[in-house]
Amino acid sequence: MCGKVLRGWVALWLSWLLLTGGALAVNAAEGPVVHAVMFYSPSCGHCHHVIENVLPPLLKQYDEQFEIVGVNVADPGGQALYQAAIAHFAIPDERRGVPTLVIGETVLVGSGEIPEQLPGLIETYLAQDGVDWPAIPGLAEALAASAPTATATATTEAAPTQVATAATVSTPTAAPPPAPIIPGVVEETWRDRFIRDPLGNGLSVLVLLGMLASVLYQGWGLTRTPIATAARWPWAIPLLVALGLMVAGYLAYVETQQVTAVCGPVGDCNAVQQSEFALLFGFLPIAVLGVLGYLAIGVAWAVTRWARAPWVELAQLAMAGMACFGIAFSIYLTFLEPFVIGATCAWCLTSAVVMTALFWLVAPRARPALAALRHFFAAKATQGAPQ
Repeated sequence: MCGKVLRGWVALWLSWLLLTGGALAVNAAEGPVVHAVMFYSPSCGHCHHVIENVLPPLLKQYDEQFEIVGVNVADPGGQALYQAAIAHFAIPDERRGVPTLVIGETVLVGSGEIPEQLPGLIETYLAQDGVDWPAIPGLAEALAASAPTATATATTEAAPTQVATAATVSTPTAAPPPAPIIPGVVEETWRDRFIRDPLGNGLSVLVLLGMLASVLYQGWGLTRTPIATAARWPWAIPLLVALGLMVAGYLAYVETQQVTAVCGPVGDCNAVQQSEFALLFGFLPIAVLGVLGYLAIGVAWAVTRWARAPWVELAQLAMAGMACFGIAFSIYLTFLEPFVIGATCAWCLTSAVVMTALFWLVAPRARPALAALRHFFAAKATQGAPQ
């Protein structure tokens, strides 16, 4: 795995340590060269897909005829360069997000566009004698300032699937460049992630505590006579299911279509949606699972309204089970936002609150439904017994 592939990864993520003022020289290529810039975030699952699966074959195929700079938008310098690119190329709101790759005057966004269009663009630009670095304000100055220190880091090695979080842009300094920062060597603490957005993450913690308190209270309530809350508000469940479907459906649209989410004044929905935790098993968007869950609860509720025993009781148990799973999964996801991802999604919190409300409505119905089932099957057994 060394040799050409390793050299390609070094050229990709450690060739320009712009944040620290250092750079890794790339030997002058014979013939035309295509230059590109990719904006990424270490917590973005789609970015990791492009970095680990899309770019290595292209680097291996084109070798020194394809050079790319990785810019970490999670750092202030990288974010400043990204904002400069947005302004220069007039990137619309719905196309703002990572991964974003700029090659020539073309802007590619998302893990769908990049693998689909990048190979063809490389061939096109090579046929046109190559293309220089994109005309992003501040990029040329940073590249020029980092070039004199090229030999200082020329022997740096990195694993093929590692990303250099220091590959961001800021004002170059005259100080000698420090060693490259590789994930796993320098890691953020949960406190560092929490203080990125103390207001939004604090709201996540409040919702998390509310869900935990709900689970504890309902668990304690299993030892008491259940209160038929669902019978008091029979239409509360379908209304909550409809609200949950709207929220989960919108997030599923954002995730599957790779568009920018519309967020409120609190939190950073796109940072959460672009994190590695937005996909289950690496391929299933969490929001799609949410849509399926709300649909299943809605179907079970319909059975409780219009079916007969024992299907009514079975549907009540199914609703309770799905609500228990839903709130447990929501607790897990809500914990990830402030302490692991470092960002809060207002849409996700809304879904968590909806699932908590459903849990309050259907969980108390589990015991009487189970008792009714036992009575039903006991009566059936008695009727079928010989006299």
